[in-house]
Order: sequence, then structure tokens, then C-alpha cells
Amino acid sequence: MTALPAIDVSSRLPLEPAETTHSAGSASRPTPVLSLVDREPRASRLAAIRAAGLVRHASERTEAGVEGSLPVGAVLRPLLPGGSLRRGSTVGVATANGSTSLLFALLAEASAAGSWCAVVGLPHLGLVAAAEAGIVVDRLALVPYPGPEWISVIGALIDGVDIVVTASPTGVPAAVATRLAARVRHRGAVLVPVGQWPGADITLEVARGAWHGLDEGRGRLRRREVEVVAHGRGAAARARRVHLWLPGPQGVAVPTAVTPVPVPLADRGLRAVS
Repeated sequence: MTALPAIDVSSRLPLEPAETTHSAGSASRPTPVLSLVDREPRASRLAAIRAAGLVRHASERTEAGVEGSLPVGAVLRPLLPGGSLRRGSTVGVATANGSTSLLFALLAEASAAGSWCAVVGLPHLGLVAAAEAGIVVDRLALVPYPGPEWISVIGALIDGVDIVVTASPTGVPAAVATRLAARVRHRGAVLVPVGQWPGADITLEVARGAWHGLDEGRGRLRRREVEVVAHGRGAAARARRVHLWLPGPQGVAVPTAVTPVPVPLADRGLRAVS
């Protein structure tokens, strides 16, 4: 997402002398009036910003020159058509044990590459865990309690954020999901609902998993081995599976073909207790 240039407030033209309006039983109050002289320079500056590709009308489609996909970590690429997050798509994450770690793994690569992410309706999401998974929290917007207007909140974020994650309320109407999917395609964002979502292009799910690190009932939980299944429609109609350490000992996902190297407790700022 391209940052907008800073605007020098001192360069703005002053307003014309204010008119004074009167209403019954109220004091006079000034009403600022813009002249055509004021409007023309501002219009020309806005036109120059638009010509530079920094802003666009909300009704405009994403330009064909915009990159058509966002990167994902190597361990998840076999699950996704094209090995990436296609702009304009809806990628669901099924609610299951390990779904939060899977969500972090899905966002981490795009976040590290400069994309903005927003999370709506997940108040217990841990920022420390997100950072350990590789997400740049400086580019992570949180809306933990969107309220009854959550559809409007998601729609507004789709207009300005690369990836929008939302908790999926129980019984999302198909019409609502279809409307948001159309907006995502129009704006070139990626929608990631967590939970059941009708019409998702592809859904990722942690099918099963097992923790490692306990030996004969003693030790520490250090990593989790999981099987992640992807299923959907179109190019994702055939189910795909991968086996991962999710999370691995450093907090990031790694394939099970790679034996994770345990991180010493001292490196984590922890100490052993008896």
C-alpha cells in the first residue's frame, strides 16, 4: 500500500471573509464560503495526486497493473492455487484447534512484504504471538468489537487494506457473503473469514495435530505437528494436504520434513523450574 505524501497545511489558501447567518433565537455564527479561486488550486493538486496513482475514487476498479497476488510462506504455497493469495479472493480459515497459528502463518509473508492487514471481531488475538509468527504489527489494524455494523466496518476496510480478517458470526447470510466477496473482487483485496463462510473460494483447516516436547509426562510443549487441508471450488476443488510444525520452536511454521532445532530456554528469557 503506497503511503500518501504529507500535506503542508500552511500552503492551503485562506477562506473568503465569512458570511454571517442568523436564525431565530440564536446568536450569529460565521459560515465559511469557498470561492472559485480556492477550489481551482485544490482541484489541480488532487488531480495531480490521482494522476500519480496515489488515490482513486471508491467506484474505480483496481488497475490491471497492480500486482495480482500477495505472497504466502513457502510451507502454505502447495495449498493455494498459484502458491499465493490471489487479490479479489476469499480465503477462509476453519475454526479448529490451531486455527490462530494457521491464520498467523497465512498473513506473515504478505505482512513482512509491506501489506497492511486488519482483523475484525477477534478481541483475544495476541499481538505478541502475531509478532513471533512474523507479522509486522505496525501494519496490523485491530477492530476487536465492531458492533452491529460489522458489515459496514469490513466494507470500509476492504476499500483501504490489503487483507481483511473477520470473525464469522454464526449464520452469515449468503447474500451478505456474496456482497462482500463482490466488493473484495472490485477493490483487489483479500478477505479471510475465520469460521464458516458461504461461498469462500478456498478454506484452510487444521485437520489434526499432536504436541511434542513431553517425555514420559515431563518437559515442555515445544512444537506442534499438524495436518492442514485446503478445499474449495474451481482450481481448489481437489483437496490438498501438507504436514507442518505449527508453530515450530521459533514460533513460525516449518515443514515436518525439516527437523526443528529446539531453542534454548535462555534465548527465550525463560528459566527451568523443578
